[in-house]
Amino acid sequence: MNLLIDMGNTRLKWAVGNYLDIAPGQAIENVKIDRAAFTQLWRAIPQPTQLAISCVSTSQLSDLVVSVANELWPGIGMVQAKSEAQGFGVTNAYQEPEKLGVDRWLGMIASYNKYQKALCIVGCGTAITVDVIDASGRHLGGLISPGLRLMKESLAKGTENLSLSKTVYPFGLATNTDAAIYNGTLSAACGLIERALKNQPDTTQLLLTGGDAEVIAPHLSRLAIIDPDLVLRGLALTLQRQS
Repeated sequence: MNLLIDMGNTRLKWAVGNYLDIAPGQAIENVKIDRAAFTQLWRAIPQPTQLAISCVSTSQLSDLVVSVANELWPGIGMVQAKSEAQGFGVTNAYQEPEKLGVDRWLGMIASYNKYQKALCIVGCGTAITVDVIDASGRHLGGLISPGLRLMKESLAKGTENLSLSKTVYPFGLATNTDAAIYNGTLSAACGLIERALKNQPDTTQLLLTGGDAEVIAPHLSRLAIIDPDLVLRGLALTLQRQS
């Protein structure tokens, strides 16, 4: 059995499984993570033989995961995933492949491995990331913008008399400020995604992943598949290649 860990900017997601047959566990907010939380969470699972990590968060968090894993399962094999120039049928567009966020790379290889067609893969998390792959697996490039929460926070910090609201409003033109911020940031996210798709074939499949995927998907003009575990499945692929 393998333990797969996806350390994002806001949350840590994890799963256990054998190769691509994975069972995700309960995600944890980064601010709530400490040694006791990890120990309690993982002490109850069967002993894994391998651990695979994707980390776009702090090195301290990654170090903590490694330390707890070594304490619970001495001698466990560990793999720190990295972006590559090519792998699993996907060719990275970056001239310096290692500078592509590892979560984006893992999402691309998992998506192409599953769907085997032209794809637009959107990570809807702390940042919104967009990556387009053609039908042959060639990465055409991507886009990055602040996610919904970061857009709202930047308005609250940079503008007098605006506060953060967690209320969900009907989509459209708003008649109060909180609703206008909610719909303005959501519209910005939708516009980014649809701009990336504008010059792509109609057969390009749109995939959304990340915490805000279900918020954004209903408001796009193109039908999207929500696939929440792309990074974890990319980690599973990475381990499968090494077995």
